[in-house]
Amino acid sequence: MTIKVAVLDDYLDMAGGSAHWSALGPDIELTIFNRNLASVDEAAAALRDFHVLSLMRERMPLPKSLIDRLPNLKLVITTGGRNRSIDIEACMARGIAVCGTRSQDPAPTIEIAWGLILSAARNLSREDAHMRRGGWQERLGFSLHGKTLGIVGLGHLGKRMVEVGKAFGMNIVAWSQNLTSEGAAAAGVTRVDKDELMSGADVITIHLVLSDRTRGLIGAREFDLMKPSAILVNTSRGPIIDETAMISALRKKQILAACLDVFNVEPLPTDHELRGLDNAILSPHLGYATQGNYRTYFADTIEAIQAWRAGTAIPRLIESA
Repeated sequence: MTIKVAVLDDYLDMAGGSAHWSALGPDIELTIFNRNLASVDEAAAALRDFHVLSLMRERMPLPKSLIDRLPNLKLVITTGGRNRSIDIEACMARGIAVCGTRSQDPAPTIEIAWGLILSAARNLSREDAHMRRGGWQERLGFSLHGKTLGIVGLGHLGKRMVEVGKAFGMNIVAWSQNLTSEGAAAAGVTRVDKDELMSGADVITIHLVLSDRTRGLIGAREFDLMKPSAILVNTSRGPIIDETAMISALRKKQILAACLDVFNVEPLPTDHELRGLDNAILSPHLGYATQGNYRTYFADTIEAIQAWRAGTAIPRLIESA
């Protein structure tokens, strides 16, 4: 029997060269999708015959409405350690195994966050575009030294932001729903309440997982509190920020810039309003997309498929909470 494996959302066409797929044997038929399957109907038609799906993080959701239309599906592998866009209960009800890979190295996401911050503070993307039009210096930026960095979410990634912020000589404050003063002090920062962070920080960077508690966490009220010179950075998940409120704030120049590596809809539609705002600095979800992470992701994907075929324990199984 030929086993059909689909690798989804490989926008950069990197999956094929990132792992030794031939190790799976000649009876594996590998198909790599470089485009996003944007709707349940499109995905159901394209994936109906596949036994194994390899998902790149949360680029394509796997809801029950899609799972029910994939009669041959037996194994789902998501890159990373969790994926909130998979209906795991629906998979379990069908006997479909769901597993992850080793989580990504956090360094690339931190690097992207700081790249966005520096681009906004020193107008790098704007000055680059200006020079390509024949110009020279256009706008004066500011130094990060002595400014206040506000970290929303002081978990694994948030703590890594602290290290770099201190190297730049920034004052650092943090807040999240569960953060205590003792926990903040242990990380070498000061805990403040949410309103104080929003009103006092020069750079606000988000490092939370998306959940019912964090969806829309940064909305119109929070934008009203921010300084006109504030930079807001999101490398976590798009819906943590109320997109409508953010676009309104950017249009009114309520803040200096929004630096975004994540969006409500990905890929970002070509006619999306954010693309036309000169105070929105946009990156196409590059945070975890590095050569090293891809090699880890797909090596673990091959390991999971081999275990499933052999009837042995599948590593890194994900079960419903």
